[in-house]
Amino acid sequence: MNTPQPADAPTAAAAPRRWPWLLAVALVALGLGLFWWMNRGHTSTDDAYIQANITMIAPRISGTVVRVPVTDNQRVEAGALLFELDPADHEARLRQVSADLAAAEARVQVARAELDMTRTRAPAALAQAAAAVRSARARAEKAAADERRYEALFAKDQIPRQVLEQARSSHLALQAEAEGVQAGLRGAQTLAQQIAAQEAALASAEAAVAQAQAARDQAALQLRYCRVTAPVAGRVTRKNVLPGSQVQMGTPVLALVGDQPWVVANFKETQLEDLRVGQPVEIEVDAYPGRHFSGRVDSLQAGTGSAFSLLPPENASGNFVKVVQRVPVKLVFDPAPDPALHLAPGMSVIPRVDLREQGGARLAEAPP
Repeated sequence: MNTPQPADAPTAAAAPRRWPWLLAVALVALGLGLFWWMNRGHTSTDDAYIQANITMIAPRISGTVVRVPVTDNQRVEAGALLFELDPADHEARLRQVSADLAAAEARVQVARAELDMTRTRAPAALAQAAAAVRSARARAEKAAADERRYEALFAKDQIPRQVLEQARSSHLALQAEAEGVQAGLRGAQTLAQQIAAQEAALASAEAAVAQAQAARDQAALQLRYCRVTAPVAGRVTRKNVLPGSQVQMGTPVLALVGDQPWVVANFKETQLEDLRVGQPVEIEVDAYPGRHFSGRVDSLQAGTGSAFSLLPPENASGNFVKVVQRVPVKLVFDPAPDPALHLAPGMSVIPRVDLREQGGARLAEAPP
């Protein structure tokens, strides 16, 4: 009679032990399939960061800080006072140039009055001088005729020499008077040149007024620069100013981070083929786990990240190893996040772009 083989018992006992492994493989395959199913039509990258407009604030004049009403990380509205410089020197300068302007305006009034007076007096003075010339000439001519008549009478011994000498003296006096009046007429005829000179003096005085006005405006502008206000709404960061500090013109002393952040996602160049402008984006911010933000694809940077680095790669010499480049893509929040949320530049995010919407233009073809 045949007896059973002892080796068959271990083989039959090992079969049940394979089920856990098969089950694990099946679960892994199911998970991978589920992951593929949920991520099909999407692309993502973890090389993405929040960006925002950063406005560096620097005084437009040098001076001593007397007041700083803001604190670090405080949110301010556009036009809010950030700090104030000592205005004493600029107030004194404004008073000085205002006095200079008043003096220049007074000189203009004097020059204008003299010009008006000369213009009014010139015709009458010229007519009076011409009439005086005519009168003097007539008297001189009459005296010359009397002299000739007395000479004829003296030649006939009808008058004494004394009368003749008186006639000659009268003729010479009236002739000299006529020449003096003629000189006065020539002086009156120069009134046109005098008016032109006074007009030039008035123009010079008016130019001095304009110069003084510009100096006063500049002084008023310098005084207004003592109050440094926020050009845009945002949060105060990198504040390096205190009351009593000496600040220099053009040297930044604080920064304002804007309230409208966006995301710069550095996608691989192999991921750009299916990206379109306007595609919806789901954004996860590492600082707010479990919270999702909505956005859309906006634009593509005209150059890879390495092309704008401090030391761009030089691939024209030596051995070359091809490396997949990353291209910054701008993603905008839609709708805009609550300004109360602290979405600061540099925060890490993970954007997930829905590639199934293909209605927009390709990033490479997007209008500027």
